Amino acid sequence: MHIIDYRVRIPKDQARELSQDCEYCVIEDITHNRTYKVRFHDYQRIYSIPGLYEHLFCEKLKCRSPEIVCGLLEEEMKKSQIEAKDIVALDLGAGNGMVAEQLRQIGIESVYGIDIIEEAAKAVERDRPDIYKNYYIVDLTQISDSFRKKLKYKKLNCMTAVAALGFGDIPPKAFAEGFNSLTIPAWVTFNIKEDFLSDDDSTGFCLLIHKMINAEIFEMHSLKRYQHRLSIQDKPLYYIAIVGEKKAEIPQEWFNLSGMQKGGKAD
Repeated sequence: MHIIDYRVRIPKDQARELSQDCEYCVIEDITHNRTYKVRFHDYQRIYSIPGLYEHLFCEKLKCRSPEIVCGLLEEEMKKSQIEAKDIVALDLGAGNGMVAEQLRQIGIESVYGIDIIEEAAKAVERDRPDIYKNYYIVDLTQISDSFRKKLKYKKLNCMTAVAALGFGDIPPKAFAEGFNSLTIPAWVTFNIKEDFLSDDDSTGFCLLIHKMINAEIFEMHSLKRYQHRLSIQDKPLYYIAIVGEKKAEIPQEWFNLSGMQKGGKAD
């Protein structure tokens, strides 16, 4: 673990309750003798500071999603008598490699990461240099045919998307591109804030997931509601973890639907 040469203050005395995508912390930079705010969704800045992501989300806000979601995947694989050594996983919205670390701990040796943020790749190289087989900085909403072929060549039979859906960074179209890069069948596991699976969802994920299930493209094996982390005012934030199997490709005509352009990252 990196030595932290800064202090992190959570503004729990905030007069009004902030929405999850507006939460922030205050960094007291001891080295440079300055203080500044960092929004939780400012991933470029968070990943650029060694140890900040883990210190903020895991230690202070008690985030449990990587182990919860990967543990649920492990349970379903055991039920189906699937050997972890036979899995080749795609970690969508990979960030700094915390999910890949959990996948490796349950025995999955081949993990490929995709993110859109250059600082995330640099954080992986700095903190977990041997965790991925390869790490790609790619915008999956503008994916090239050559990169599609590259992913298909990997024979990916599992995809994870943890704390990556529902606020504005990873739209349903990117999720669908990742999904279609997998073999048939393939394991798919992800989590999402429970609000985004309700009838009032505006991100497009609720509609997409229901369409996939109804069209028998995705077969859900398990669903678990759990506490993802605490808010800055110590209130529990509940997410839904889902594990299932890819049974068919998402049709290309779905990619033109307006709802497929929405979505995001959800720490």
